[in-house]
Order: sequence, then C-alpha cells, then structure tokens
Amino acid sequence: MRRIKHLVFLLLVIFIAVGINGSLLARTADAQDAGKENLRETGRAFRSVAKQVGPAVVFIKVEKKLSPRSMGSDSFGGNPFSDEFFRRFFGQPPQQKRSPKQVPKHNAAGQGSGFIISSDGYIMTNNHVVGDADKVTVQLLDGSEYEAKIIGTDPPTDVALIKIDVDEKLPALKLGDSDQLEVGDWVLAFGNPFGLSHTLTAGIVSAKGRSGIGLNDYENFIQTDAAINPGNSGGPLVNLDGEVVGMNTAIYSRSGGYMGIGFAIPINMAKSIRQQLIKHGGVTRGRLGIYIQDLNKDLAESFGIDQHEGILVAQVQEDSPAEKAGLKQGDIILKLDGERVTAVAKFRNKVAMTRPGNKVELLVLRDGNKKKIKTIIGALDTDENGHPVRNDKLPELGMSLQKLTSDLAEQLGYEGVRGVLVAEVQPGSIAAQAGIQRGHLIEEVNRMEVVTPEQVKKIIQESDRKTVLLLVRQGDASRYLALRIKK
Repeated sequence: MRRIKHLVFLLLVIFIAVGINGSLLARTADAQDAGKENLRETGRAFRSVAKQVGPAVVFIKVEKKLSPRSMGSDSFGGNPFSDEFFRRFFGQPPQQKRSPKQVPKHNAAGQGSGFIISSDGYIMTNNHVVGDADKVTVQLLDGSEYEAKIIGTDPPTDVALIKIDVDEKLPALKLGDSDQLEVGDWVLAFGNPFGLSHTLTAGIVSAKGRSGIGLNDYENFIQTDAAINPGNSGGPLVNLDGEVVGMNTAIYSRSGGYMGIGFAIPINMAKSIRQQLIKHGGVTRGRLGIYIQDLNKDLAESFGIDQHEGILVAQVQEDSPAEKAGLKQGDIILKLDGERVTAVAKFRNKVAMTRPGNKVELLVLRDGNKKKIKTIIGALDTDENGHPVRNDKLPELGMSLQKLTSDLAEQLGYEGVRGVLVAEVQPGSIAAQAGIQRGHLIEEVNRMEVVTPEQVKKIIQESDRKTVLLLVRQGDASRYLALRIKK
C-alpha cells in the first residue's frame, strides 16, 4: 500500500513538472512571437518612413573647374573638394602620388546629398557639398537630372540652399522641431554614401548640443549612431514621423571609416538660416560684444551659484552693444529673453541668429543681486565667406590672440601667470618662423606687460621699431623673441 502511495505521489510530481514546463515553454514561445512582432512593427515603421521620405531625397553631383595651380595638387588627384571632404570624414587628406604619365584633369567632381523642402524646387544641403562648385546637378529618385542654381550659402554653419526649376510639383519633406528630440529617440539617416543612391540607415540620438568639434564656427550638433559616410553630407536625418530633424554633416573617425559617431546640424538652426538665404543669399548675424566662458565648479562656488546656472562675462568690448547697455565684466548671464542660459555655445548661437536691431533682455547676476538689462543687438562683422572677423588678429605677425581666462589657465597650466594666449598661428608667417605656436602665452610686448589682445595690438601699432620684442611662455619656461615686422 505504501509503495502504491509513493508511486502515485511520484506520478503527481512528474505531472506537475511537465505541466509547469509546458507552461513555461508556451510562455517562452509567446514571448518570442511577441518579440518578433515588435521587430516586425519596427521594420514596418522604417519601411513607411522610407516610402515617405525617399522621393524627396536627392543625389547632388558637383563640378569645379581647376586652375593650373590646383591641377598640380597631388591631394586626392587634384580634387578641390578633397580637403574639406577628408577633414570632415577622415581627419586629413591622404597623400597620393601622381605617375609621370598621368595627365591632370581640367575638372574635378564631388558628390553629396540634399532634400527637397518645397514643391517649387528648393533643396537644402551642406555648404561643403556645393559651396565651391561651378556646376551643380541634382538627380531625383526616378533618375531625372536637373542643373541647380545656388541660392545662398552659409559657411559658418555649413548650410546651403539650391534650387531646381521643374514644371511639376515636387515631393517635399516636412521640417520638424529638433528641440523636441531626446537622447534615445529613433532617427533615420538618408543619403547617397559613396554614390550608393538613396541609402537608409537607422540609429538613435546619442547626444544633443555637441559643440567644440572644430568643423563650423557655430556648432550645436545632434550626435547619432545612425551610419553616416562620405556622400551622406547634406542628407536628411528624420524622426519616425518622417519629419526632418537634422542635416547629416560629418562623422568622427580614427580608422577612416564609420565608428558609430555621426553629427547632424539641428533643423531648427537650418530653418532660421534658410529664410535669410532665400531673401538675401547670405546671413547677417547678431553681436553683443562680450567674451564669455562656462562656469566651472570653482568659479560657480566663488560666485555663490550652481555650476549650470549661467555663463560668465569675462570681458566687455569697448563701444559694443553690451557696454552701451551697461553689461560689466564679472556679470553672470542667467537668462536671455526669459530662457535659461546654461552653456556658452548655445547662448552664442542664439545671439548670432538674432537679427541686428532687435531688442533682447538679459537677466544677470551682479554682486549677488539679479538685474534685468535690455540691449539692442548689433551686427557682427564678417568676411566674404560669412565667417566672423576676429578683432584679435595680428596680420603683421600672422597670428591671432585670445584673452587668458581662469578656465583656460587651468587647462593649459598657466595658473598664477598673466599674459595673452596665442589662439592661432598662420603657417609660414613671421610668428610661425619664430617658433610661436598655438597655446603659447605672450607675457610682454616691448618690455611691457600685457593681459588683453587689445593691449598687444596697441603697443605694436604705436611702436616706431622695426622689431617687436616678445616675452613668450611655453609651459614653465619663458624666452624673448625679436620679430621683424613690415609696416
């Protein structure tokens, strides 16, 4: 009897175990089916966006007539687009030797992408794709080709606008709101990498507000891991609704290939530039006339505020809109037109995109008290390519200067030292021949201490000497340099 009971109990345990196992297997199968369906849904979403966006993405081919000098270049076979091309995608142009029998071409070709933003033929792309071109040809999805007219370019942001004239209405993309993007959102990159027409890649937003990359004067990049390669430049970065949220511009690479870090210009920045390009063919930027810096932990503590609460006014330029409005060195700018200020790059971009003559209101912290300051935005001086003209250049010596802030002093090891920082040195210039490099510190000019670029310029301009005596520091060592100049 006892054996029968044991047998019944054992059978019951086996039955329960089999039931549990079956249930688990069924649940696993259900979960796998659900996972597959989710992936199918994602695929269907991508497919829908591709059908919606694809017809408005264009393949751009450009041609440039070469001068005898440029035809003699051995960089990328004499391609005038090569330096910018490789700077944005591989860091530096490769050196390519030409065989003695090779005849240089009279024309060079480049390619990129773009996207139609209006049914009457306006197309947005990168400046580095079309900016130097003599001829621009646009190829649509159906293979038809049209010669395009360059409406306007803006090198400081790398945005350009071109137009084709067609009889019928063209499919145009809706421009979204890049400010609504969040890290982790799905994005799709369209373009023509390596000439492979209408390629789609998918990824997520890896980061927002990337600046200091060194590609453009004004940077606020969207970082994405959607694959971007040469030829993608100027193509749209879209969200799952098919709205353009960015323009593919560059990748970061040490290997010469895609490494999961791509950069796109936020479409909100491109929108504001588009209107000026249509109306004026170029962009006029706003100016306050201040040198600003981000607050590090020590600076924030010394001012008694949170590190991410504002930006510091390091210097106010003479006779500038900021000086006329009463802004002072040491002020902390907390808000611009009611919007919190948290980073130098974002503040600088917003001021630059404000039309000269417009009024803005700043909320500043001065000596522990908050104060509202209203000012009228001035016009930023630019060169023929739209780049800001630096007032701290020394063309006589071939270098540019920068005020040494406490933040820079900490980074470069110049804490407790006074002087003016060398920001840029032109190759082959008098300064370069003397051994001066970017990051060196000028402590004296003609035996007089200097702390601002203006002081350096004034001493040189007022001097009757044919040579300028500089005391230049590099790290812990200082040395005198006598530079002969031509006036």
